Amino acid sequence: MTHDRQPEHAGFARVAEMRERIEGPAGSVVVSLPRERAAARDRIARAAALGCPVLVDGQKVDGIDSLLKELRGRATIGTVISKAHGKIFALGPADLSDWLAEPARNDAGWLTPPGGFSPGAVDPGTALLTAALPPLDGHVVDLGAGWGALSAAVLTSAKVKHLDLVEAHRPSLDCARVNVPDPRAAFHWADATSWTPERGADHVVANPPFHKGRKGDPDLGRAFLATAARVLSPRGRLWLVANRHLPYEAALATLFTEVEELPGSSAFKLFRAARPRRRR
Repeated sequence: MTHDRQPEHAGFARVAEMRERIEGPAGSVVVSLPRERAAARDRIARAAALGCPVLVDGQKVDGIDSLLKELRGRATIGTVISKAHGKIFALGPADLSDWLAEPARNDAGWLTPPGGFSPGAVDPGTALLTAALPPLDGHVVDLGAGWGALSAAVLTSAKVKHLDLVEAHRPSLDCARVNVPDPRAAFHWADATSWTPERGADHVVANPPFHKGRKGDPDLGRAFLATAARVLSPRGRLWLVANRHLPYEAALATLFTEVEELPGSSAFKLFRAARPRRRR
């Protein structure tokens, strides 16, 4: 069973480093439902295939009620515990192989995973940043690389020597390995807010997420900016796209000596930030 997010707990993280896939036998499996329906059904099906007791945990806003209703007609359901706005229940043995969801090619030919960001096409923010980028050079880092659209554009420059793709959603990173078949690319299943490269980067490109679950959280994007400032070399540059309503200007001014807003769109703003400030 493939993890799709690197665990934050240090002990689980060490296990994840040693084994990229968790396979049976197991005493039990706990499934935490993601927001996307196809990804949630896929996760339950993969857990059920391990042949051990499965606990399904999810929020009402993420569709736990409708999934529970579907599963009642296909498997034995144990006691359902409701708490606040969520539910957890035990799932008995079931053949849910028809719920498995594999990565698929979108209309543009990109391989994208169920539950990934913007699976149907390159999202408008990434497309805007891609069009604004000059040919980059040296060592580049793509923070929150997703399934690799921005990285593929970066690597059209022959001057790029190395590109680190950093992504916490494991299915997206697996698709990026297919979408970006370039020997200059290295893939890191990691939290972009804490990841550290072996050496300072010349450029960081980023289209940071700003949601935790269904709630907007600009602090998540600010954490990406802090990572960019930390991993860049003293003369390194950040190339950033953000939704226009997000208040990143103050954070950029705190983290970088030079900040320039580039021409954007009605929905997105673009920034070039250079010379990261070093904490003393």
